[in-house]
Amino acid sequence: MCTTCGCGTDHVHIDGVGLALSRGAHAPLTGTEQFVPAAPLPVTAEEAGIGAAGVHAHGTSAARIVQVERDLLAANDSWAAKNRQRFAASRTLCLNLVSSPGSGKTSLLVRTVSALAASRPVAVVEGDQQTSNDADRIRATGVAAVQVNTGKGCHLEAPMVSRALDRLPAMAGGVLFIENVGNLVCPALFDLGEAAKVAILSVTEGEDKPLKYPDMFRAAKLMLVNKVDLLPYLDFDVALCEANARKVNPDLEVIRVSARTGEGFDDWLAWIARAAA
Repeated sequence: MCTTCGCGTDHVHIDGVGLALSRGAHAPLTGTEQFVPAAPLPVTAEEAGIGAAGVHAHGTSAARIVQVERDLLAANDSWAAKNRQRFAASRTLCLNLVSSPGSGKTSLLVRTVSALAASRPVAVVEGDQQTSNDADRIRATGVAAVQVNTGKGCHLEAPMVSRALDRLPAMAGGVLFIENVGNLVCPALFDLGEAAKVAILSVTEGEDKPLKYPDMFRAAKLMLVNKVDLLPYLDFDVALCEANARKVNPDLEVIRVSARTGEGFDDWLAWIARAAA
């Protein structure tokens, strides 16, 4: 369970097949979900958030919440390290695409993989609560894709990505895109083994999104401002949006793109090439 929002990951499916997901760092995958907690860690009063404002799960102490979060993230980080080793061994660049729903992630990804597929191996791990719609759109381009349905979960976790990788072809020297579940909160917490998080923000959203969801934009290396072809019809202030993002993350790179017209795609593809070098 994610203790940030209370979502569960007990109904995970990969390409329609139910997955009994082990969250433990070294526990085997079996017919039932297992969880191997880390050793208890001392919790200070400040860490525990003692007081009503510090408790965000009804009926559970703040100290217990902190411990559960530590256990879950420690187990996830162990799987992420294994994924990262796997990518390094195959010289695969892994990018974790994150955004709110409706930012245009899938349309941007379809255009991106179509442009890259002729020059290098490319594959996609798609994350959604339900349906295989996005994976089907990727597969229609001829690029391999695995659909992870998280059920009640609002984010992908490293063990899910590990199991999805088992279903993808070898892609030495290639690029793997992970399209995370549409959510600007919880995906910021979970390392999947990626080289970088790429935050996508569309001009149909607000310029203050980076200020409202600072953890995500702080965790990202690149922000793609998508749907810029719509700017003539909107009151969106791109310069203000970029300034807000850099208040949160001064090192954040920004590229303005349109998945519909292809504007900015040369810069986006060049960024990928540099990251893969």
